Amino acid sequence: MNIVERVPAILLKPKETWPQIAAEPATPASIYGSYLVFLAAIPAICGFIGWTLIGAGMMGVSFRLPITTGLVQLVVGYLLSLGIVWVLALIVNALAPTFGGSKNFVAALKVIAYGSTAGFVGGVFSLLPALGWLGLLAALYSIYLIYTGLPVLMRCPSARAGAYTAVVVVCSLVAMIVLASISSLFVSHPLGIATRSVDGATLPGEGSVQIKTPDGATVTINPQAMADMAKRMEEAGKRVEQAQKSGDAASASLGAILGAVTGAGNVQPIPPADLRAMLPESIGDLKRTAIEAQGGEAMGIAGSNAKASYAAGDSHAELAIVDTAGLAGLATMAAWANMTVDKETDGKVEKVYKDGARTVHEEYLKDGSHGERAVILANGIIVTAEGSKVDMATLKRMVESVDLAKLESTKRVAKQ
Repeated sequence: MNIVERVPAILLKPKETWPQIAAEPATPASIYGSYLVFLAAIPAICGFIGWTLIGAGMMGVSFRLPITTGLVQLVVGYLLSLGIVWVLALIVNALAPTFGGSKNFVAALKVIAYGSTAGFVGGVFSLLPALGWLGLLAALYSIYLIYTGLPVLMRCPSARAGAYTAVVVVCSLVAMIVLASISSLFVSHPLGIATRSVDGATLPGEGSVQIKTPDGATVTINPQAMADMAKRMEEAGKRVEQAQKSGDAASASLGAILGAVTGAGNVQPIPPADLRAMLPESIGDLKRTAIEAQGGEAMGIAGSNAKASYAAGDSHAELAIVDTAGLAGLATMAAWANMTVDKETDGKVEKVYKDGARTVHEEYLKDGSHGERAVILANGIIVTAEGSKVDMATLKRMVESVDLAKLESTKRVAKQ
């Protein structure tokens, strides 16, 4: 079973899939080479795009990692993620007799590798740092996957699988702290290490789950979208097999996988020069002072962006367009995580809402010192405006100065 078949199978039908995994001949090299190297790249690449091209804002301050720092974080995080799977497999194997199981390192590696699938796929939420906490929900589902896999792979009694899983989770948390410490030796994160928790979940209607976060956000997740994703991944399977035959499996496979996950397909981004041409020379009193555009590709995932700086007296602002191409299924992602926020404090206002097929995020300080507005178009292209001493009405005009309808109707070209 290839990777694009295995991912939806383990996510949607874990109890049926684990016996198949147990019966498959495998070696550590085959598990890493045909599965982990691709899955571990999802949070690494999406995190790079989210923190270097899109950025995050908090308390009126906007953060973006420099490209070089982001690349270092991508590589270090990717390699350490692969290493931590090996360490946890050693722990699972060592603990097996304690919980009535049998030692088998390859089986233990299978449990961690395939059980971590949900957490790795959930890394797609890192594309928008503000939604990164949704990746935590995916990681929590990985705990369930490991729980269902331990009795099958490590042959422990089902009655002891819960305790076995709990110990593995504790060891995983310790390993993650060590991972973060090692990573910090290479690159520091602008926001440090932060986590956000979930108050609880309710079932608002058939086929959906509604979650309320501590800061007032409401997220509705539709499981049907997961099934739709599985169908897309099955369709991507044929393209991956062809890529493997042609010797370009690494790049083409990852592009097909992420395109299937997000629903955008494996496509080329809009050329950077075209995005650059859409940034106006002036917006009202604001005059353009700098402009840049760039594009690139990593492991088969391409993207492009353009941004311009504007100034008028003490007012400064930046307007940016980001096209993540095959990862631009942010529109699809929004379909299974429809987020609404309407939050106000003494000094700050934050809103997230739908405007037709578009998703809008607004955040500003009441004293007018900082504000930002981001619009995710229906095809996943993101247009952002942020500035200091610029009111929200001006930021809205900045975003609307870009031909959003033209961007939204742009047909991306499929990769050959």
